[in-house]
Amino acid sequence: MNSERQHAVLSASSSDRWIHCPPSVRLSEGFEDKGSDYALEGTCAHALAEYKLRKALGYPSRDPTEDLAFYNEEMEEATDGYAAYVLEKVETARQACPDPVVLVEQRVDYSRWVRQGFGTSDALIIADGTLRIIDLKYGTGIAVSAEDNPQLKCYSLGALELFDDIYDIDSVAMSIYQPRRQNVSEWQISKKDLLAWADEVLKPTAELAWDGKGEFSCGTWCRFCKAKTICRKRAEENLKLAQHEFKLPPELSDAEIEVILSQVDELVSWASDIKEYALQQALSGKEWHGFKLVEGRSVRKYTNETAVAQTVAEAGFDPYERKLLGITAMQKLLGKNRFNELLSGYIEKPQGKPTLVPDSDKRPALSKGSPAGSPDGVWTVNTAKNDFMEENNHE
Repeated sequence: MNSERQHAVLSASSSDRWIHCPPSVRLSEGFEDKGSDYALEGTCAHALAEYKLRKALGYPSRDPTEDLAFYNEEMEEATDGYAAYVLEKVETARQACPDPVVLVEQRVDYSRWVRQGFGTSDALIIADGTLRIIDLKYGTGIAVSAEDNPQLKCYSLGALELFDDIYDIDSVAMSIYQPRRQNVSEWQISKKDLLAWADEVLKPTAELAWDGKGEFSCGTWCRFCKAKTICRKRAEENLKLAQHEFKLPPELSDAEIEVILSQVDELVSWASDIKEYALQQALSGKEWHGFKLVEGRSVRKYTNETAVAQTVAEAGFDPYERKLLGITAMQKLLGKNRFNELLSGYIEKPQGKPTLVPDSDKRPALSKGSPAGSPDGVWTVNTAKNDFMEENNHE
């Protein structure tokens, strides 16, 4: 599969980070680019999605399933949904243009603004003056928004470089399809505004990043930075928050608590990163003053389960327990349609435990009251708001 995974120094996928924190690019260069099972799983999902979309469009394709390191029913359903979403956008484009241009895994080059800048767009549609960029996100961590998304804007610039002289493009639409978060996000920008951003923001920031200059800045973009464990700026920002630790909670004002709430997840993440970094260094031979390596807790386990079962059975006991399959395993056994047909009347989803999140979270707010049939003090979802959000999530 074509991919930005050959990695430009200033890649589109990391552009949110280097636009906010230009010197992080060069700071990260001394760190090994360690892969992860999550990244490999995403690569497999993209390969499967590419195959399904090419096949649906009648393009040459080869089923990669037998070569995938990760594959399951969830991936099958997610990539089916992605292909259907792109085809839906193609049909919409055909209403305005009988023969829209549809490209899959198209390499785009935005080096006019970013030195050696290139990437790969999952799907690209051109019809009636509109360029649409569609990006599949298979991750489950953060719901990714298409609004003002720098990665998609970089891809769009690269696509304009290829097609703007051929087609009369005047606007760019961007879509994020993130099936495992039930997230479909869409956004549109005029070509004029996109090019202005490229000239006024992207290009000068990319020059700073390439040269290792600019100001360090901390935020959500630190999450995938390879230098995050040793970054002094990140440490300084988190230690500022840690000073509140020396005050008892009753002494904090509401405003102070709100500041802490907005940053505490990053503080916890930073502390965890530091502990993991220190552990790995210790395992490599480094000695930390006041700390030592010890053996962690472990649990007993059988060395040979077959022999254990046989021995216990011969002693006159049943070594196995009979247990009902969990919902996920049962659905896999029966298949989704058969599962719903047989068991939908026996499935319930209890109300989740209340949790405090930022206002930007898409879930509807709980309200405390006494709705019909509910006891005093029960937190309930605002149904009207929930219905509104469900409706808008499917637009």
